[in-house]
Amino acid sequence: MNNFDGVANTLFVPLVARINISKKFPEYFLDEKALEMEQYLPEGADKGSSEYSNMASVARYYNMDKTVYAFATKHNECNVVYLGAGLETAYDRLHEKINKKTVHWYEADLMEVIEARKQVFGQRENETLIAGDMFKLEWVKEMDCAIPTLLVVSGVFQYFHEEEIIAFIKGCAKALPQGEILFDATSESGLKFTNWFIKRTGNASAIMYFGINDSKEFADKCGMELLEEKTFFPDALKLLGKKLGFVTKVFMKVAERKKQVLILHLRLI
Repeated sequence: MNNFDGVANTLFVPLVARINISKKFPEYFLDEKALEMEQYLPEGADKGSSEYSNMASVARYYNMDKTVYAFATKHNECNVVYLGAGLETAYDRLHEKINKKTVHWYEADLMEVIEARKQVFGQRENETLIAGDMFKLEWVKEMDCAIPTLLVVSGVFQYFHEEEIIAFIKGCAKALPQGEILFDATSESGLKFTNWFIKRTGNASAIMYFGINDSKEFADKCGMELLEEKTFFPDALKLLGKKLGFVTKVFMKVAERKKQVLILHLRLI
């Protein structure tokens, strides 16, 4: 039996990226749990992947992990909530490093994804899996909303429209008085390139809609405080240097210069 039966094929893309980069560039990013999960991948799961697409996906996790680690070690007790979690393995990358039983981990996604996670991961310490639509905010009932909470939304918002995302963030702010949100975004020019690349790989169902050109302007639209803006690749370019393919390096440098891919960290106020 395939433990991922019923799970959308698009969810394998970031997992494949973490596996490939962990094998090729472990000095930059090593996800041991992702490597263990390779046995569950269906045939052809890596179709259409490239060194650049893998690096772009993994750079998101690399940078987000740093913010999650800083948040979790800062507070005596807190929630870390992955929304639209998919096959995310952040718990495995970070739980032991943080080494605090007062970090409450949550992963929320659609029922079929949560059922797959239960089969593959089982029940772990201080981890709660929640099935449901993240935009309906039912997941907030599963946690103590009065303690500091970091919401992590990785590779999700791009598939929705700005008005939906702003309404969602405002709803989270009402529910979480000590909340913060961490998410990735693509500029409008980066969106055009990404959608071209997606169509080229034959995955037309994964077209993206949401882009950000000005992080502060978007934070203001939401009525939130911009805590930090990061680009994806500065550490990767520095650490990997000539090990990267020429085309990959060119794409990464263009993305950095034009700020085509970003990670935003907002305080929910």
